[in-house]
Amino acid sequence: MANNPIKEIFSENLLKFNPNLCRYTKDIIFDEVLLDESLSSKTRSLVTLTLLTAIGNSDQMPYHLATAYQNGLTKKELSALCTHLMFYLGLPKTMLLVDQINAPG
Repeated sequence: MANNPIKEIFSENLLKFNPNLCRYTKDIIFDEVLLDESLSSKTRSLVTLTLLTAIGNSDQMPYHLATAYQNGLTKKELSALCTHLMFYLGLPKTMLLVDQINAPG
């Protein structure tokens, strides 16, 4: 994950506030969890978008949606995900993801 802007922002902001939290984020999340090959990058993106939608966190969706496309998720797959999520999360939460998918850019 060379030159990962999210990793750099985390590192900058967390280092100032809490060096241990910065170290845990870097060493565990970015250097272990995200590099673990037990899940493919595509699957990890699908799970991440599902969780962000479930908790209603649309702030992080643009970054993770862009990453999902880089990891090979297609609009057709994301559409199927939204249909699936609607039955478990309801329409209002699912629309958070739909709105991000359809956002210009």
